[in-house]
Amino acid sequence: MMGICAEELRHYVVQPTLRQLQVKHCLAENLLMGTAAQESGLGFYLRPKTYHSYGIYCITPLMHKNIWDKYLVTQPELASQVRGLASQHEFLENPHQELATNLSYATAIAWMVYQRVPNFPTKGDPSNLGLLAKCWRRYYHGKPRASMDDFIQNYHQYILGTPQAA
Repeated sequence: MMGICAEELRHYVVQPTLRQLQVKHCLAENLLMGTAAQESGLGFYLRPKTYHSYGIYCITPLMHKNIWDKYLVTQPELASQVRGLASQHEFLENPHQELATNLSYATAIAWMVYQRVPNFPTKGDPSNLGLLAKCWRRYYHGKPRASMDDFIQNYHQYILGTPQAA
């Protein structure tokens, strides 16, 4: 399986998107990388056949709509920053498609899934894969298809390039 090069995704998409959103903690960066590794094999799938979601972060249309209608609606400056990452035409025509075709926008929306949680933990060792897995499991999906161990294994495989024995 081949997805997106982890180093390039981090350098050209995740870091610049977080800078644009003025997010300054390393936990966010590693958490987004791990989320992409877990959800799509770092971009191997952009629209899994067995799951109604889009993009490297596998964001469902309902989650996408909730981010806009329940979180960003109360944060106008942040909403403007996120909207600035979307394409002008496609976002209006098919906003969910942006999650599959626009990596910066998808990254921003994935981060909003975490950031919308009151008192989301922004402190902690960003290299602590157990902490990242716990955040993913607790805040990203109410009922994920995989376990925290799967998250850690996928982080090792896709991000660190060191597959773990099962």
